[in-house]
Amino acid sequence: MTPLFPGGTSISDLAVYDWECADGVHGGTPHLHTVSTEAYVVTAGRGEVHTLSAAGFARDRLEAGTVLWFSPGTIHRLVNEEELRLVVIMQNAGLPEAGDAVLTFPSDILRDRDAYLAAATLPAQGDEDKKAAAARARRDLAIAGFRELLEDVEERGGQALADFHRLAAAIVRPRAASWKELWNKTVAAETERTREQLVAIAGGDPAHLGQAAVVRTTPGPEPRAFGMCGRLRTWTPLPAS
Repeated sequence: MTPLFPGGTSISDLAVYDWECADGVHGGTPHLHTVSTEAYVVTAGRGEVHTLSAAGFARDRLEAGTVLWFSPGTIHRLVNEEELRLVVIMQNAGLPEAGDAVLTFPSDILRDRDAYLAAATLPAQGDEDKKAAAARARRDLAIAGFRELLEDVEERGGQALADFHRLAAAIVRPRAASWKELWNKTVAAETERTREQLVAIAGGDPAHLGQAAVVRTTPGPEPRAFGMCGRLRTWTPLPAS
């Protein structure tokens, strides 16, 4: 298996959607993560990321070499102006894939967990056109909700964002127990291993250094997956020879 970093750090390659949105720009689906920090390392193209947090609404320019971090609760939306490509660095590998992200659907959908899950889930079967249509419809619905939320924040300030956060937490709450179990097996276990290595080095025991290894990974099969913000490529470890 691929060695884990403390924090369960994972990486993926993202080609941001170039689909046009209702407001005339092109890009991905606004969302937040409830427990995981995320970072963007821009590798090519141009664009922006629009964020909404306790600091308010912000727009940050993106170009090759830009690095931005988002702590849990930061709503972010990618805007693609010219072939925007990113390496995405994500904390708590496994938790985002298990539903840590919440999309900014309109409030009536967020208040109904079954309706939210139905709107957020893409079809597992079907051709590329069917999956693309579903991803685009999901994106458009989240953008409608994001615009609604921005208007609410302008009218009610931080209370509007706090209300959205409560709805988001209610959406993911039923998954929290399974997340904790997964976290204990991966992130917590790897952090504990680092603690043990520190103790060993302090005690003059370098035995773990003899377990050093190089692991090569290979890109997942094409076509790329439909993510929230664009087409995703991930990596899997090659089998041991």
